[in-house]
Amino acid sequence: MPAVDGHEDKTILTEYEISRSLSRLAHEILERNKDIDDLVLLGIRRRGITLAQRIAKKIFDIVGRSIPVGELDITRYRDDCSAIGLHPQIKETTIPFPIQGKKVILVDDVLCTGRTVRAALDGIIDLGRPGSIQLLVLLDRGHRELPIRPDYVGKNVPTSRDEVVEVCLQEDDGSEQVVIKGVT
Repeated sequence: MPAVDGHEDKTILTEYEISRSLSRLAHEILERNKDIDDLVLLGIRRRGITLAQRIAKKIFDIVGRSIPVGELDITRYRDDCSAIGLHPQIKETTIPFPIQGKKVILVDDVLCTGRTVRAALDGIIDLGRPGSIQLLVLLDRGHRELPIRPDYVGKNVPTSRDEVVEVCLQEDDGSEQVVIKGVT
């Protein structure tokens, strides 16, 4: 990728690698959750939803059974609203099934500090009491500020705090790749 201010962008996952990671993650979910009757996927808005839908399709392709997918907006639960504006735009949480007693797999694109996941956990608990919550992320870049660890990881990517990880998915962005911006 072209250098900007002496820094280059580095592609760390291609379209093919993203697809392979999601296939592996779907198999890991099925291995860990032998009984999928009470299994649901909740995607954190925005790309977590797309990833959850793709994983649900891959699970269907493997076992021929549908897994319900819900959409979780965590805006009202964030602890940094002042940093994202005085009036953050709250989107709709759409979970067309009860989560009470369910095995919830929370899906997000990038895990860094853990604050997004903490907000998502608050949002889930407000909706009911699941039997368990598991965390799936496409990328784990470290830098945890909270004691949160994913159950499923597509790829561990050590980064500096100055670098920006950009996940692009066809449905949301019109392209498919994961790039680290600002690599020196």
